[in-house]
Amino acid sequence: MPRRSRLPFLLPLALTLGALAACSPAGADGAGTDTDTDTGAAPTGAASSYPLELDNCGFEVTFEAPPERVVTIKSSTAEMLLALGLGDRVVGSAFLDGPVPDALADDAAGTPVAEPFSDEVPGTEAVLALEPDLVYAGWESNVTADGAGDRDTLAQLGVSTYVSPAACKGEGYMPDPLTFDTVFAEIAEVGAIFDADAAAEALVAEQEATLASVTPDDRGLTALWYSSGDDIPYVGAGIGAPQMIMDAVGLENVAAGVHDTWTSFSWEQVVEADPDVIVLVDALWNSADDKIARLESNPATAELTAVRERRYLVVPFPATEAGVRNVDAVVDLAGQLADLDVDG
Repeated sequence: MPRRSRLPFLLPLALTLGALAACSPAGADGAGTDTDTDTGAAPTGAASSYPLELDNCGFEVTFEAPPERVVTIKSSTAEMLLALGLGDRVVGSAFLDGPVPDALADDAAGTPVAEPFSDEVPGTEAVLALEPDLVYAGWESNVTADGAGDRDTLAQLGVSTYVSPAACKGEGYMPDPLTFDTVFAEIAEVGAIFDADAAAEALVAEQEATLASVTPDDRGLTALWYSSGDDIPYVGAGIGAPQMIMDAVGLENVAAGVHDTWTSFSWEQVVEADPDVIVLVDALWNSADDKIARLESNPATAELTAVRERRYLVVPFPATEAGVRNVDAVVDLAGQLADLDVDG
């Protein structure tokens, strides 16, 4: 992602109010905005007011002061803090999906993000040994009794928890669909939690400008977002980050009709759709090259137009979950798409 600016840019008012509202849950669309809020609320760049009460995925969280010792779980949360200049607050980082992007490498150097204490979701004992005052999780499942600890139990031990709002699954909290407004609202809300409102506003303004600079492809191309799977592919569906990114790029998702974030999608369905291009998620455990080999060796998929013409776009796994890398994923995929010589 582009390096963050520290200039006091303005956040759109709706995002600022939605993210800073003390007790307001996310709206039904998950965007975390409230267009009916009195516009006389917190001014742009105002310092956070504590105690700060938030309804996070249906769990009430109160911050008496900015967190000082944070354990991050998943790349999206670690990179959020790095992008906001809060890497010095991280005392432990776990379950990273891959290396940080080059633009955040300097921010990560010398922090626990550069040396994760666990490659998987850490257990409660390992987390508590780091004496955090906050566990910032990318998924709700990260903060359960089988993971870093049940949210109620951690709260009783004096450890707050915050889950990326884009990952909320409860009715009225799950983004439906996920939009960039949702992503930007999380940046603003994290800024409020850490009393880093100005940095959050600058980051959102920078990302908005970058996103606005992308002209969506107008060729009407269809695409399959191939995340993982061999016998049964796991693909980007109609309401999650893959759909959000493809919309911004100008691609028509062949699995858009599935009302979910990701979904199982049979090879028969893929063959029937015969997408113009295939977006390959490049993960450490399932690389883009592995997927290409699988597609080209299977007699059925080898006849797909995108496979015969090798119309592949590649996106790193950490950029496929809601977070500060989504805008860069749009820019990168748009550039790759523009280089393809194909008509819709």
